Amino acid sequence: MGGNYFAQAAVYLIEIVFGLYILAVLLRFLLARVRADFYNPLSQFLVKITNPAIKPLRRLIPGYLGIDWPSIILLMFFQSLEILLISLATIGTIPAPPGLFVLTVANLLQTVIYVHLFIIIIQVVISWVNPGAYNPLTVIMYQLSEPILKPARRLIPPAGGFDWSPLVVLIIMNLMLILLVSPLMDLGRRLSL
Repeated sequence: MGGNYFAQAAVYLIEIVFGLYILAVLLRFLLARVRADFYNPLSQFLVKITNPAIKPLRRLIPGYLGIDWPSIILLMFFQSLEILLISLATIGTIPAPPGLFVLTVANLLQTVIYVHLFIIIIQVVISWVNPGAYNPLTVIMYQLSEPILKPARRLIPPAGGFDWSPLVVLIIMNLMLILLVSPLMDLGRRLSL
């Protein structure tokens, strides 16, 4: 009985430590994709904490076609390691490689969607509470969400003084979680056995 509590505590710590670092690397990757302000304090912080792992990879693997492959490989590595450690802590076995790969991709897709969901919701709340607010965090949030919201704004013009594009994007992202990420997770679990 007591071992189950230790396994739960281990899983919790693994998820927190790996989740925070994966989030930092993912945000760095996304900020580079949207060409966010490198001198923003948040960008500087992310570069500082992720450089020790990314710099050595950059010497071995260059970016190609404008994609930061070292960041992607680092994300895949840490997400796979997190899944492996959680599997060992909970069921005591290592997932099969095909299942591990599918679970890694599914978890990273889920994290990307959750990051964008969170950013869009926070931006909507800020626009209601303090419209036109400017600080380094709101600039970063705008730079990350604009590539997703801009196409939706073209399709759905503001009506009644409201911008409905965040609502449409939130619905589409939740559908992606249901129709894409969940089936991938199920497939990964089946392939892991």
